Amino acid sequence: QVHLVESGGGSVQAGRSLRLSCHYTGDFYDRNCMAWVRQVPGKEREGVAAIYTAVGATYYADSAKGRFTISHDNAKNTIFLQMNSLKPDDTAMYYCTADRPSFGCDWPRYPSDYWGQGTQVTVSS
Repeated sequence: QVHLVESGGGSVQAGRSLRLSCHYTGDFYDRNCMAWVRQVPGKEREGVAAIYTAVGATYYADSAKGRFTISHDNAKNTIFLQMNSLKPDDTAMYYCTADRPSFGCDWPRYPSDYWGQGTQVTVSS
């Protein structure tokens, strides 16, 4: 059993920051590709950022570079997404995702074996 539980979403004004958290439990062996994926109703899902937990290698969508930072706390079994300088276009449901243990991420393909329930981020202008 694998469980991903997101938290930290909310409503903020443009230019502000939010920090999303994803606590994971189950068959993780510190060599998983994990990511944040967002979706707006009627649009395709977008991989925002990914991290390979074994070495901390990170990957970002162009829309996230310079504003978002993905990180991993091994001791807490948690990944984070620090989002700064938020824009209205960042409004979406944000999902934490993960793949089964592997040798790395295959970015820009985002991991999709496991999904959390999502946390809503709303950015107003």
